[in-house]
Amino acid sequence: MNYPPAPWILKGHGFLTLHLIDFSDAAKVIPKDLEIVQVLPGKTIGGLVLGKYESGSILTYGELIAVAGLVRYGDKIGSWISHIYVDDSSSIAGGREIWGLPKEDAQFLWQPEGGATVKQGDQILCNFTQAWQFKLWRLSGQFDTYTKLAAELMRFESSAIGNVSLVSSQLEVPRSSPFATLIDSQPWMALKAEALEITIAAPLSVNAKVPMTV
Repeated sequence: MNYPPAPWILKGHGFLTLHLIDFSDAAKVIPKDLEIVQVLPGKTIGGLVLGKYESGSILTYGELIAVAGLVRYGDKIGSWISHIYVDDSSSIAGGREIWGLPKEDAQFLWQPEGGATVKQGDQILCNFTQAWQFKLWRLSGQFDTYTKLAAELMRFESSAIGNVSLVSSQLEVPRSSPFATLIDSQPWMALKAEALEITIAAPLSVNAKVPMTV
């Protein structure tokens, strides 16, 4: 399967929901060589990322990411992705082979008013709808994500810039969804990013000083 090399540049819009996740649930899907960051007693922060990458992106596709929590290795804090779904075969192959991400195929039914229903066949993974939004400002930032590639612990950096809004949302995650034990409540905050541009760098071994190449 052909896919572009890292870094990947993705443009479009996306949503982020933030949730407090029980430490015990996060520990079931996060490797033991990573320390889970507790933000409250017995709680870490995770959530869902829902993105639609359009013209100008290295690949065009929809994506749903379940973040199981914040983690630390040494002095570096990042996130751990437990589930990730896309609707493009090249993205699946590249995600697995470059970054070691467990990408699976899914279908995205985008809603004109904002949000989407994400399915695998007849199974609904989640349904996210947006109501009002309150525009904030254009923000940029960088964040780290941990992953395992061929059993080796890796870390990669992503940078993003976009026009950010606070949104009112309704999230449905059926009990049959693979990440239902992690995301089992309404978000305590939901954000929307428009005119979004994300750059995803090649992974770096936590014990190395140069990026991995594929």
